[in-house]
Amino acid sequence: MGGGEFMNLMIVEDEIRIRNGLANGIAWESHGIEVVGLAADGKEALAMMEQRKPDILLLDIEMPEMNGLALAETVLQQEPQMKIVILSGHNDFHYAQRAIELGVMKYLLKPAGDQEIIAAVTEAARQIRQSLMEKHNVEELKRLWQSRLPQLQNDFLRNWIMNRYAEWEWRKQAMELNVGITGYTRFLVCVCEIDPLGEDETRFTAADSSLLQFSLECIAKEFVDPTVCQAFNDANGSTVLLFFAQEGEPDSELTKRANTVVSRLLQVVEECLKLTASAGLGTVFGPSEVVHSYRQARRALQERTVYGHAIAIPYLEVKKEEGTLEFNPNFERQLEIAIQTDEVDQANGLIEEYLQHAFSHASAELVHEYVLYLSGVFTRFIQSRGFSMKKVLQADYPIFRSLDSLTTKDQIMEWAKRVVGEVWYYMDSERRQCSHQMVKKILESVEKHLAEDLSLHSFSERLFVNPSYLSRLFKKETGESFSNYVLTRRMELAKELLTAGAKVYDAANAVGYQDVSYFAKVFRKYFGVAPSDLRPVPQNNSQK
Repeated sequence: MGGGEFMNLMIVEDEIRIRNGLANGIAWESHGIEVVGLAADGKEALAMMEQRKPDILLLDIEMPEMNGLALAETVLQQEPQMKIVILSGHNDFHYAQRAIELGVMKYLLKPAGDQEIIAAVTEAARQIRQSLMEKHNVEELKRLWQSRLPQLQNDFLRNWIMNRYAEWEWRKQAMELNVGITGYTRFLVCVCEIDPLGEDETRFTAADSSLLQFSLECIAKEFVDPTVCQAFNDANGSTVLLFFAQEGEPDSELTKRANTVVSRLLQVVEECLKLTASAGLGTVFGPSEVVHSYRQARRALQERTVYGHAIAIPYLEVKKEEGTLEFNPNFERQLEIAIQTDEVDQANGLIEEYLQHAFSHASAELVHEYVLYLSGVFTRFIQSRGFSMKKVLQADYPIFRSLDSLTTKDQIMEWAKRVVGEVWYYMDSERRQCSHQMVKKILESVEKHLAEDLSLHSFSERLFVNPSYLSRLFKKETGESFSNYVLTRRMELAKELLTAGAKVYDAANAVGYQDVSYFAKVFRKYFGVAPSDLRPVPQNNSQK
């Protein structure tokens, strides 16, 4: 619509005289109509539609490029609410029939009078206004209210269990939103979550956690009886089940009923999603204290770190005796030695023993302390060697910044063993790189100093490593011993010099032999010929 109460009219007519007459010969503004565009054919009209945004089209049928019926069909497909009035010179019934089929509002025959045209256009404007009013009438508002009601109810329940309302306020809102809790006096809260994904899970990743939590909520809403339990989500995306005691039902019976329903729900979730879920259950409270039941349920859910997956954990089972972390001064050193000596299985065995001890003697909060200590062990090990935590840990690096994301025994165990593997692999890669660089330096030095005394001991002193280690490393990298490699390079260089015309004495000196006789003996043994038997290779200057 145009500004104020005006309706936008576009006139589409190929005859310029008629087009201008329709636009300028009628006082449109006095009828609440504003002419926003004039077009000579359907194609031009379509090009103007997006910018001019007409509410009503007044158009001819017979036009070049695109006729009026084709234009009407295209426009009504894109904008079904558009009103179209056809002004045509064709009195053929088939044209009028086709126009009606397309949804054209009025079909006028030329030469129609101004009053007839005005009446058709203003009727179109009236119908548009009526349609707009109907969109905002009471029935429409009721429909919109009903469509938004589930979210409003969810928001109310979410805020209520967080104790964000005074008593009069939550009772008033519960009545207005038709949340059926005002007639009940005892409540129990349960919090459900999908368990962390295992390493063998291939269908979903951590990025799908919101989708999986939403799926859990949907299953819960279909499963529970809304007359005795409300299902919604909290600020964390977890599914909350709010059970209310029936008239005369003791707290013990409500607790038993909630346990039964939740246990069965977890089975249904596993059947549907092929994934496990766990739940924490609070104890029974009155309406003004339901926040305590919610907090107990969240606290109980944390205990899956101790009890494992696919379980409903009542708050009463939460351990009260926290104890303290039992520090083993040998653990860190033993783990460090195992990783350094490539004993990955031994390192994983130490991790298993450490964590099993934590799981068997601690509550969830103390397990978290054990995990904190273990993360410190890993951090010290990595940083003391000058490595980057991010490079070593890669995808596991964010977990070190949010250890609370480790919520189950399996998840903690998998994480710890994975880190051991990542640390070992990075150290092994660094060792290989260092070894490669060390041997590369030796090879380059050998090439430059073949005329000098070359020994493994001299290189080991220069590189500050053990000669035996250097000997094994050299053979591992090159496939031959250091002495054989040096001999090969000396003999090959001597051969090149002799075939290039050098004297035996000069060749011997160039490859580190001061005794020519000894050189000749070594050369004969290596190549099977005496150095003096080699003749310079003649240079071919021309083709025969």
